[in-house]
Order: sequence, then C-alpha cells, then structure tokens
Amino acid sequence: QVQLVQSGGGWIPTGGSLRLSCVVSDSTFNGAAMGWFRQAPGKEREFVASIRWVGRITTYPDSVRGRVTISGDYRNNTAFLQMNNLKPEDTALYYCAATELFRNEIYNNAGQFNYWGLGTQVTVSS
Repeated sequence: QVQLVQSGGGWIPTGGSLRLSCVVSDSTFNGAAMGWFRQAPGKEREFVASIRWVGRITTYPDSVRGRVTISGDYRNNTAFLQMNNLKPEDTALYYCAATELFRNEIYNNAGQFNYWGLGTQVTVSS
C-alpha cells in the first residue's frame, strides 16, 4: 500500500521559514509528479506547489510564488517544500500528494493526484 509520510511543520513566527518533507513509502512507486496543497479552517483545499519529474517542471500559484520552492528526488520519490517569509495567512494543514500518472501538462489541482499524506499543521503568527 502506497503511503506518503510527511514531516516538518509546527509554529513559525511571521517572516520565518519552514521546510516540509514528504516521502513515498513504496520504493517501487514509479512516480510522475508530487505536489503540496493546504487547507485552512473553513476554506477549500488550495494548491501550493508541484513538481513533474519529467523535465522537472515546477508550478506555483500567484499566492505563494517567490516565497515557496518545491524540490525533490524522483529516484526515491521525495519532495520538499521550502517556505520563506511566512505570513499568518499561510496557516493551514499542509498535504503532500503524489501520482504515478504522467500528464503532458502542469500539475496544479487535487484531481491530478491519487495518493495523499495525512497532513501536517503549519501555524504562523507573531
């Protein structure tokens, strides 16, 4: 059974930085892309970043572009999310996602991913 194991998160002061990690537990998983999403209380799940291994195509929404960087290694299905200059509005439950289905397009919505981590809380405040 494919599982995504997340680490990182916690309380971060406004303006601080944080790195989240995610690894696919199944070493035979032939991943095509990994991504990060977040969900704040009372809001819908929001796309944060993705990386498509073919071409190492990274995608970000305007809300985080310039403050967030996704990286990782397709050989061991690991993804990292580096977040800088964090703001209170970045407070949310952050989810890692993965898929083995290749798409010749950017990955930027939850429906493109079929495996999910359990989520890790990120709280930003002064």
